[in-house]
Amino acid sequence: MPFPFDISLIIDSLPLLGIGAMVTIEITAVAVALGTLIGLFVGIAELSRYWYFRIPSKIYVDFIRGTPLLVQIFIIYFALPIILGVRVEPFVAAVAACSINSGAYVAEIFRAGIQSIDKGQMEAGRSLGMSWGQTMIHIVIPQAFRRIIPQLGNEFIAMLKDSSLVSVIGFEELTRKGQLIIASTYGSLEIWTAVAIIYLIMTLSITRFVAFLEKRFK
Repeated sequence: MPFPFDISLIIDSLPLLGIGAMVTIEITAVAVALGTLIGLFVGIAELSRYWYFRIPSKIYVDFIRGTPLLVQIFIIYFALPIILGVRVEPFVAAVAACSINSGAYVAEIFRAGIQSIDKGQMEAGRSLGMSWGQTMIHIVIPQAFRRIIPQLGNEFIAMLKDSSLVSVIGFEELTRKGQLIIASTYGSLEIWTAVAIIYLIMTLSITRFVAFLEKRFK
């Protein structure tokens, strides 16, 4: 009995899967970019001497890291419209949930990176007449950023894979495209294999790029 694997089905489905892959990359890039901004400010707030910055940021990080991304997607897409009284578009819900989720993890990455910099760097900046903020921007954060490039790369890869969860609200990224193709062709083995290979190609590409950046900024 021949092995039931139809290569032609994969070839025919590649255009749609390619579109889904591009959407996955788009939502991941936007989410990690916004998450990096959120994480930078929250990470700094976690190190603040002022409790009204430190405590809310800690609560945010603990809540987001302690709850599943899937639940966060459901809250934004299904629960938030009840509060606001307006419908939230799937793209907006997907980006918002992924960005907020990524921000919590990036905040911990930045916090650890900043704490790894010798305190003498801050003292040196202040002795040169710089303010605390200027010292952070010009001296501490650039050094910390070079150290956390691998961790940020890992977060990008994790978010790339976790973005498949937004398929549950009908957002047509790579995983959802695969589901729709299977619904019309019944080619589960072929399509899921193709989807897995595409994810693998994307994650390996990001891994190589991060390794290049790490070597470049070392």
